Amino acid sequence: MDHLQQSRPGPGTRLEVTPESAGWDYLRFKMVALQAGESSSEETGTDEVALVPLTGSATATVAGERFALLRADVFEGRTSILYAPPGSEIALSASTDFEYAIGGAPAEGRYPVRLFQPDEMKVEIRGGGPARRQVNHLLAHPLPAERLILFEVYVPGGAWSGWPPHCHDGSHGSSYLEEVYYFRIEPEAGFAFHRNHSRDGSFDELFAVRDGDLVLVTQGFHPVAAAPGSRVYFLNYLAGELQDEGRSTPPVDDPDHAWIKGNWGRGLLRLPVGHDIETG
Repeated sequence: MDHLQQSRPGPGTRLEVTPESAGWDYLRFKMVALQAGESSSEETGTDEVALVPLTGSATATVAGERFALLRADVFEGRTSILYAPPGSEIALSASTDFEYAIGGAPAEGRYPVRLFQPDEMKVEIRGGGPARRQVNHLLAHPLPAERLILFEVYVPGGAWSGWPPHCHDGSHGSSYLEEVYYFRIEPEAGFAFHRNHSRDGSFDELFAVRDGDLVLVTQGFHPVAAAPGSRVYFLNYLAGELQDEGRSTPPVDDPDHAWIKGNWGRGLLRLPVGHDIETG
């Protein structure tokens, strides 16, 4: 499977990744678009799942409980997250055109159906200088799940995310987690760069990503850079060997770049260099 996936147009399933298609062990992901009045059903099987509204409104019914799902747009507001354990059926009915992401990982069923509300989710500004971004902890410790971890990240144009580069592929003493990045980007011509790479250069992937694209992180360090003038949002689903409270275990930073956490302005080149010139 190519590690860069482009969204299919129209209603229905636009993107789908399974452990079989990705060649990994835990994580599955799907992005679906429903038209107003349309219905769909999601079976969790042996997985726990988390459903993230992207745009529009719908009603979800799980085990006789009804949940309202609503989000104007990923750039305009926060959202609730629907969690369902193994053996569940999620029945969805779209009130308006409705787009959602859903992903899952193997679980034993230790946690019940739950609608996580925005005020339960930690929000932080990470980094500094050209690596300043916002991270919303949609489903991360201490919010309960067995394996799933979810974040959404906002990157201003010209800024970097995932910096310093970090890994969670079992190398450099890190834990093993599989991960997808689902991108929404404005304006239509906007784009970002996503890199997956090893420290020794034996593995290196560089993707130009546009609105609706998905990137699989199968190994290595993985920073993202937003083009100037592009507003970049991405949704991360992760799952792997970490469970329950262990999901709080941090990734491992690239030692070649980890120093920047002590001084986000270090290395800044001040212009002009060597000349008196006009700016414009």
